[in-house]
Amino acid sequence: MAPSPALERLLDALEEPEAPTTVHARAEAADVHLADSLAGLEVAALRSARRIADLGSGAGLPGLVLAAALPDASVVLVESARRKAEWIAATAERMGVPNARALWARAEEVDPGDGFDAVCARALAALPVLCEYAAPLLRPRGVLVCWKGAVPEDEAADGRAAAAQLGLSAPEVIPVRPYARSRNRTLWVFTRVGDVPPGFPRRPGMALKRPLGVKNRAPSAKAS
Repeated sequence: MAPSPALERLLDALEEPEAPTTVHARAEAADVHLADSLAGLEVAALRSARRIADLGSGAGLPGLVLAAALPDASVVLVESARRKAEWIAATAERMGVPNARALWARAEEVDPGDGFDAVCARALAALPVLCEYAAPLLRPRGVLVCWKGAVPEDEAADGRAAAAQLGLSAPEVIPVRPYARSRNRTLWVFTRVGDVPPGFPRRPGMALKRPLGVKNRAPSAKAS
């Protein structure tokens, strides 16, 4: 199926040398960026989401693709690098997707408002870090969708342990094959089923510096 006009314009933008990606060739970008991003629609809760946050959006992926595919959803693309955030904003305007908004901020700084229905993360961080970023942003029953390749056993165990500490469910792991050459692609889906404990989000950088997991218990609010 041919990309929509909005996604064709995204491919135009990704071909340009200033695009914040190492994949510029159109045919390759259509696979590793567009098709891979659209694989997230395998998750029913993401398809029906009305408020979506894309963390560490980089070149606007998967957020810009989801905004084009889900015109009734409001998509906030969170990016800590100012140049990338500006590129995302300009590209959203170029695509004609008014439901996409770039936000120059760290994940820990995002105001969730009433909570997001879905939080997405692609090629950003290990599972326990993603769980910590996402849990405070999600409404009850909201979902975190992580795009992953093959996940090492220790990362999977830490992700499950962090999820349990943060009021998230055990993950549902969905194998996907968004294009013919893709290998070991999975979507890790966590649902917010409980309360996020006091002290979260911690200050920016702490999730990476002191990640939650099997060996690390949730810090107290004072320690945060």
